[in-house]
Amino acid sequence: QVQLVESGGGLVQAGGSLRLSCAASGRTFSTYAMGWFRQAPGKEREFVAAITWSGGNTYYSDSVKGRFTISRDNAKNTLYLQMNSLKPEDTAVYYCARGPGMISTTPRNYDYWGQGTQVTVSS
Repeated sequence: QVQLVESGGGLVQAGGSLRLSCAASGRTFSTYAMGWFRQAPGKEREFVAAITWSGGNTYYSDSVKGRFTISRDNAKNTLYLQMNSLKPEDTAVYYCARGPGMISTTPRNYDYWGQGTQVTVSS
């Protein structure tokens, strides 16, 4: 059983930055790829970024590439999402999730999800 808890969301002005954290329980955190997804009201959940278990490979959606950085600290069982140059369209609830043994952009391939943290970007 794995528990994921996101934190770091909040209100920020367009062009600003936030760093989200996801604390994971269990000693097997480092065995799995991890991902960030987001969902705005009335819209479907969308992939944001993913990272391999070792942290050696990352993958980003086109909408955030060049602005967001995903990283992980396996010693701390923590996943991060550094978000820079934020835009109003980034406003959403952000979720971290445990993925398969490889990077995937498909939500159904992730087996554990956090409760989400709200990110609001003002104009």
